[in-house]
Amino acid sequence: MATLGMHRDFLMEFAALEKPVQRRVFETFEKFTEATHAGLHLEKLTNQRDPRIRTIRITDFWRGVVLKADRGDGYLLLKVLPHDKANDWACKHRASVNAATQGVEIRNDVALERASRSLKVLAADEPRRLFADRSDKVLRSLGIDEEILPIIRLLPDEAHLEALHRVLPEQQFDVLIGLASGMEPAEIDREIVRAYTRTATPASVGQPAGGLLSAMVRARGRVALVSGPDELREILDRPFDAWRIFLHPAQYRVAYRESYNGPARVTGGPGTGKTVVALHRAYHLARRLPADAPDGSILLTTFSEDLAAELERCLALLVTDERSRARIRVVTVDALADEVLRRTRGGAPQKVLFQQHAVLARWGRVARRLGSEFTDVFLDQEWRQVVLAQVVESPEQYLRAPRSGRGKAMGPKERARLWRVVAAFEEELRKAGELTFLQVCAQAARVLDERDERPFRHVVIDEAQDLHPVQWRFLRALVAAGPDDLFLVGDPHQRIYGNKVSLRSLGIQVVGRSSRLRINYRTTQEILSWSASLLTGERPDDMDGGTESLAGYHSTLHGAHPEVHGHPDKAEEIRALVARVEEWIASGASPEDIGVAVRSGRLGRDIAQTLERSGIPASPLGNAPSPGVRVGTMHRMKGLEFRCVAVVGVSDGLIPLRSAITPADTDPQQHQEDLDGELSLLFVACTRAREALAVSWHGAPSPFLEPVVARRVPVQERFGVLTR
Repeated sequence: MATLGMHRDFLMEFAALEKPVQRRVFETFEKFTEATHAGLHLEKLTNQRDPRIRTIRITDFWRGVVLKADRGDGYLLLKVLPHDKANDWACKHRASVNAATQGVEIRNDVALERASRSLKVLAADEPRRLFADRSDKVLRSLGIDEEILPIIRLLPDEAHLEALHRVLPEQQFDVLIGLASGMEPAEIDREIVRAYTRTATPASVGQPAGGLLSAMVRARGRVALVSGPDELREILDRPFDAWRIFLHPAQYRVAYRESYNGPARVTGGPGTGKTVVALHRAYHLARRLPADAPDGSILLTTFSEDLAAELERCLALLVTDERSRARIRVVTVDALADEVLRRTRGGAPQKVLFQQHAVLARWGRVARRLGSEFTDVFLDQEWRQVVLAQVVESPEQYLRAPRSGRGKAMGPKERARLWRVVAAFEEELRKAGELTFLQVCAQAARVLDERDERPFRHVVIDEAQDLHPVQWRFLRALVAAGPDDLFLVGDPHQRIYGNKVSLRSLGIQVVGRSSRLRINYRTTQEILSWSASLLTGERPDDMDGGTESLAGYHSTLHGAHPEVHGHPDKAEEIRALVARVEEWIASGASPEDIGVAVRSGRLGRDIAQTLERSGIPASPLGNAPSPGVRVGTMHRMKGLEFRCVAVVGVSDGLIPLRSAITPADTDPQQHQEDLDGELSLLFVACTRAREALAVSWHGAPSPFLEPVVARRVPVQERFGVLTR
């Protein structure tokens, strides 16, 4: 049988073809997997840059572009294009082998030559050089080849580098964007270059090292090898689920590492595939379990039911063998804690205070009864961030407890008065037989700590940045300390609940077992740059005593710039939204491909009703899934993605939501953290979009939009995120 590889671009173009053409594509390349391809005509073209690139007839109109190995029976499917475009593409492109990673690269020679000429003209008047401080030796060691070196030596700035995104070989572009964003060569070698070389599959096809077939086998993240017609059909039947097949080497390295000798952590910006890595890690661990391991030995968990449902759906796509699937259980942290506690009580349900407004109302009543000067919000935050976070159980412990992160200083007398309110609040809950979810987690952790056996062999955690220390103690108690016990993924830039955590203080040591993902595969560079420009320099903590940066963070995709519009009133804004949704649907997006994000549920309900009256089905997030445009709060958008996203009501007074902000005179530090959380929420909503983003407001725009609307802050130079 021939060695058949499928390039990632091939699958993406295949997904856009009509069904009859897709069937013809499968029939054509099925012959390669069945070793009956010898009679197929692979056509050479005149004036080619690479004679190994051929075209093959799919239909009278469509042709495939195939790279034939120089030695041996190996083929790489590169493109599916209309006849003339296929021939043009085949003439301009050439395959090569990256000197550092030994993986195959595809380059557009004609475009590179054109770029070189343009940059030479620019260089005559522009003295700046982007890579002036990097020697040729260093660049060569990172895989920059002799043909690319003269071109990048002419680059004046990051914007011109970004303009070469689709022209430069992808592995070399990844290296250059890292250098441009401030990463050191050693860091690039570790996180980018070695990510390819460590995951390189040995050239077991009988080809010498450096050959094209060997390089094709090594090109993980860009090339999928197909073992037979069944696997070819299985891939082509679900082309939009490319994440199952095409893991970037950096993703593969952390997801399929044989073992970690303790907890491991993965961070990265939106769209970098953190959830994908978590799914693949759970699958890898499931396959490694001994044959006698019981079902549900691996926990895959997160903080919300919506995200857990999405994990369940994606896991069903990734894990097709029933035995491995049965070994992975998906459930939220809070639901699992509730289950553990119920079992200790013989199945009796807890009365849980679900809504935050109910908790605050209880604090307010207790404070008024005791004549306390503290506000309900301040009391609740102190209880969650100090008392519960540090397991404080007595007034003496509270007097000694550090209050780092709290902006209002308190002396011993003030602490004593506050503790009286805390004790009264907890006593009222006990009398009513009620618990908050954090108390459920705390009690469930105590139950587990009293046992010798732990319920899981491995725990994989998604959206880790939004978990409270109490929830972390529960997670720690679910699995015995040891190799591969905890695997957590998250992004501190997307922290929306203000939970600050020191993992090491909770007995979760990730030093030496932390990785960062930098390449966005979901959102276009234009949407990414615009969204990142909102952050204006924030560097959140990384949950382990350091800070998190988006340096080197960039997208592999390009598209339209986000639309930003203001309107005189809410009714006009909703009318404009309906028109935009109608345009998206007319252009080929299904209603289910469209998400509408709002800060308040009331605005979401108004939008859903208006869409329905306009003949467009709408499905509120949080309800049972039904056909239609997905409308939901920004909190419910967390972890989801859509082709098109409208973020509506980004108005002054709505974002940031006044009721969600602690007054500055109550606690200035908490005031700033609340503002940061609201900004992160807007950032999260905008980065749910894959192809199109529309942001709107009525009345005055949110102050968060001032840097963009007033153009006071350039879109470039945000955490190394670049734009054209």
